[in-house]
Amino acid sequence: MANILALDTSSYRLGIAVSNEDAVLGEYMTLLKKNHALRLMPAVEVLLEEVGLKPKELDRIAVAHGPGSYTGVRMAVTTAKTLAWSLNIPLVSISTLELMAQAGKYFPGTVVPLIDARRQTVFTGAYQYIDGELKEVLPDKHVPLDEWLNELENVEGSFLFIGEDVGQYQTMIENVLGERLIVAEQLLANVRPGELCVLASRKEPVKNLHSFAPEYLRLAEAEVNWRDAQERGNER
Repeated sequence: MANILALDTSSYRLGIAVSNEDAVLGEYMTLLKKNHALRLMPAVEVLLEEVGLKPKELDRIAVAHGPGSYTGVRMAVTTAKTLAWSLNIPLVSISTLELMAQAGKYFPGTVVPLIDARRQTVFTGAYQYIDGELKEVLPDKHVPLDEWLNELENVEGSFLFIGEDVGQYQTMIENVLGERLIVAEQLLANVRPGELCVLASRKEPVKNLHSFAPEYLRLAEAEVNWRDAQERGNER
């Protein structure tokens, strides 16, 4: 595999990268409250032109499949599927949390990416640097933060928390993990989209492109409300 195009719109972050077998050729990233739907493909076209590649020269598409913003994740996944299908090339799917964790490469403890999921719950997971790569040691999940901290309390060593939303929970996290907690600087929370290309070069593509879907890790709020209403109706 030589040329990879990577897409990430899991949050306000819009990240695009292009790599070949030797290096990341170019990256584009913003963190703005603007419509990804209007900006994603024009940004892709500009970046490909800048690095001197035509779409037909791509060998693989990589996408951050969530969790994150429902709209954002869906936008990147839909675009990636469309490109992979129209160009007849493989699609590689990568956890947004795994992507975030790459900002903690080489950390000697446990790397904990975190995204706020509202109502004192978070999207999170735990990774450790083993044999030259960050490996998942606790699976990605949607979980109440207090339950997650109780689980981490039993893990030895220090913790590097990474994410744009860590600050709002920092006091709560410190109360449990104390001096074992390290919080990544905000600039490090915005991981480079080029990391998607690196991860995509190591992973197998999705087996069924048409059935591939975002990984939200929970139902959308509207779906939860509908399910609750149905359950209340069945109880009557």
